[in-house]
Amino acid sequence: MLTNEEKKLCLELARSSIAFKLKLIEEAPKRPPNPIFKESFGLFVTLHKDNRLRGCIGYIQPYKDLCSSIMELAMAAAFRDNRFSQVKDHEFDALHIEISILSPLKEIKNIDEIEIGHDGLYIQHPLGSGLLLPQVATQYNWDKDTFLEETFHKAGLPISFQNEKATKIYRFEAEIFGE
Repeated sequence: MLTNEEKKLCLELARSSIAFKLKLIEEAPKRPPNPIFKESFGLFVTLHKDNRLRGCIGYIQPYKDLCSSIMELAMAAAFRDNRFSQVKDHEFDALHIEISILSPLKEIKNIDEIEIGHDGLYIQHPLGSGLLLPQVATQYNWDKDTFLEETFHKAGLPISFQNEKATKIYRFEAEIFGE
């Protein structure tokens, strides 16, 4: 989907957005001229430090253009993920940024439709929703059943809700790249 140069620009945009908020640079990030940055995608920005999650925030649906989404979500992952304290300036150089650009959601009816290492999962139910990116199942060496159970857990729902009429299970692909 994106060229290597566009991926590089995405990562630079995310990093400079965080640096600007930390006042490590004086100029706000500039919008890249490439047409892809005007398109809208579901997108997540994930931060790691010392091989540990440091923040992850995203949009499941394409709400904003790529440029605006990256800038907003990079700052949200660094400063508004309530699972972590805000990133401090002394941590900045140790941050590794990963961007996941999502395909449209596809509802599934059978767990056999899930391809580990290829698909992410999104569970939607009136009592909760949860999403796990494709790389999570691979990172933890999960099989399809475990991946589904963990996505239900993230949604705050028991796996027994899998067969409820109100439950919707979606899969999606993601173009994942990082520094």
